[in-house]
Amino acid sequence: MVDDPRRRPVRAVRLRSVGDAELELQYRVVHGYRRAFRMAGEGPPLVLIHGIGDSSATWAELIPDLARTHTVIAPDLLGHGDSDKPRADYSVAAYANGVRDLLTTLGIESATLVGHSLGGGVAMQFAYQFPERTERLILVSAGGVGREVNPVLRLVSLPGAHLMLSSLRLPGMRLQVGLAVRLMKLLDTDLGQDAPDLLNLVDALPDETSRNAFIRTLRAVVDWRGQVVTMLDRCYLTEGMPTMLLWGDRDSVVPVRHAFGAHEAMPGSRLEIFEGAGHFPFHSDPTRFVSLVEEFTATTAPADWSRDHWRQLLREGGPGASRAGGAERDLREASERSAT
Repeated sequence: MVDDPRRRPVRAVRLRSVGDAELELQYRVVHGYRRAFRMAGEGPPLVLIHGIGDSSATWAELIPDLARTHTVIAPDLLGHGDSDKPRADYSVAAYANGVRDLLTTLGIESATLVGHSLGGGVAMQFAYQFPERTERLILVSAGGVGREVNPVLRLVSLPGAHLMLSSLRLPGMRLQVGLAVRLMKLLDTDLGQDAPDLLNLVDALPDETSRNAFIRTLRAVVDWRGQVVTMLDRCYLTEGMPTMLLWGDRDSVVPVRHAFGAHEAMPGSRLEIFEGAGHFPFHSDPTRFVSLVEEFTATTAPADWSRDHWRQLLREGGPGASRAGGAERDLREASERSAT
C-alpha cells in the first residue's frame, strides 16, 4: 500500500439492512432515453460506474454491504445493460454528462465516484467537468491513463468487429472459447484471471443493437494502437480531492503499471494493490474492496472545491508545465490526446 491521504477521525455510522426491492433495477427517462439504475441504502451518496460492455449487475454482490452506510447509485450507462442503446455519442465526456443528469433527477448534488475500467475514465472526466459535484474519486483498474490495453480490445476496434462479435454467438463457439479459457487458467496466465469475467461481457451482447453500442463505445476510447484518451495531462487538478486507486497486480486489460503512473500524477492519492487479482479486483476480493471503500470514505473529508483554487491550478499548470523537451514528449507518448 502507498498511502498519503489527508484524514480525519472515523465518523459514527448507523448500519441498516437492505431489502431485495432496493436492489432491483429502476428507470428514469433523461433526454428521451431510458436510463436503468440500482439505488439502495441511506447516507453519503456513492456512485458505482461499471466498465465497457458491463452493467450495474457487476456490483450486485457489493451493493448490500455498501448500502449499509451509503446511498448507493449504480447506473447502467447508456448503451449498456437495461438502458437504451441509441445511435449516440458514447464518449467519456458524454457519459460524464449522463451521470450528472441522472444524479440531478435523483436529487443528488454531489457524491463519491467509484469507477471501474471505462467507468474509471468516466469518473475522472466527471471530476474534471464537475469538480464541485465530486467529493472523492475511487478508481478501479481505470482506463484513461496510458496507451497500453489488451490486444483483443485493439482488435475489436478495427473494421469487421461486428462480424467477429457475431461469430461468438454461433453454435459451438461458446464451448470452444470456454475450453480456451480453462486452458489459460490451467497455465496460470494473467488473461486466465480475467477471462471468465470478460466472457460474461460477450454474453451481455446478445443482439446487433447491443454490439453496435459496444463497438461505438470502444472506438471512442481505443484504436488499433491502444487507448486514445488520457487524463494524465490534467491529473494535477485532483489536488485537494481525496483519491484512491485500486488495482490487481495481474490485470490483463489495463496493466498495473498504469496504477503507479496515475498515483504519481495525482497529488495526495492513495494506491492499493490486490495481489493475484486481475482486472476485476472487486470480484476477486469483495470483502477487502468493501472494507477499503468504507474506510476511505469514513476517514477523508469531501473535497472542498473553490473557483479561485481551480483557477490557480489551471494558471500554474501541472508539474510538467515548466518542463521542456523529453518530459513533454513522454507525456504525449503515454496517451495521445486528452478527453476533452
